[in-house]
Amino acid sequence: MTSTTLSDCSPDSSPSSLIKTDKLGRLRTSPERREMLLDEFEQSGMSGPQFAAMIGVKYQTFYGWRQRRTQRRQSGAIAKVPAQPPLRLVEAVVAVKSDEPHENTGLTVYLPGAARMELSDAGQVPLAATLLKSLQSPLPSC
Repeated sequence: MTSTTLSDCSPDSSPSSLIKTDKLGRLRTSPERREMLLDEFEQSGMSGPQFAAMIGVKYQTFYGWRQRRTQRRQSGAIAKVPAQPPLRLVEAVVAVKSDEPHENTGLTVYLPGAARMELSDAGQVPLAATLLKSLQSPLPSC
């Protein structure tokens, strides 16, 4: 049995989020979301405990998801996603002479889960750096 509650982690957080819990108060994750997270994990190159901490679930829970998925794959119920190399960050420096005309095309950063971040101005770089650093940190617990 599940219930739906509004959760607000802190008094100053803006919008509340919809969280599904069972009768024991445990958070519920849909099967689609679990599969998406497991796909992301396989492509991340991270260890299981690191990835579980990053997405905000207990490692034991995450391990159970992985075990069940492995069993389904062995029985032929689901196909394995081809492995991709781990994400590597590189620094890019582009030198532009101020007297030459240039087109401001911006920068697009592709993130896991089909998300992308587009930077069109140098003033957005500090905000983008802060966002990327926060995405590397584990989610805060409420």
